[in-house]
Amino acid sequence: MRKLIMWNIITLDGYFEGSQNWDLPFHNVIWGKELEKFSIEQLNAADYLVFGRVTYEGMAAHWTKATDENTETARLMNKIPKLVFSSTLKSADWNNTTLIKENASAEISRLKAQGDGDMYIFGSANLSETFINDHLIDEYRIGIAPVILGSGRPLFSQGIAAENLSLISSQPLETGGIVVRYTK
Repeated sequence: MRKLIMWNIITLDGYFEGSQNWDLPFHNVIWGKELEKFSIEQLNAADYLVFGRVTYEGMAAHWTKATDENTETARLMNKIPKLVFSSTLKSADWNNTTLIKENASAEISRLKAQGDGDMYIFGSANLSETFINDHLIDEYRIGIAPVILGSGRPLFSQGIAAENLSLISSQPLETGGIVVRYTK
């Protein structure tokens, strides 16, 4: 059975972006050789990348033009099959993307049962909240940047389903950040 894995970078005070979409300067603080290697390992294990509309639009805009930076990462981001869940998006033109307009949890449940690779949800806080509340996320991988942002958009909003998790691993990074992995 496939696993659905949430991967996000947050600040120490829990924000995954600043006050506006794609306000992510803290990503540069945590990024380095270790996190790049970790990201490439994840991409190599991915059967699918999973996005909500806002994250999809930003990722597509960046990675379709990023063939010269982080060549391996760009190649993988453009090659791996992608799922974008949106009731408002008219088309999904990024290479290997399938647009799914309804029943996100039912579709993820169906795809989880069909294989044994990993599906990674990046960003996409609203979609992640749906999957959290429907108990579909198998593992949480969180990169914590050594930054206190003070305000922004929290990764976990109030009112999501409570769940006890078990620590799989923690990996300190030379940049001062840490990657933690939790499972149900």
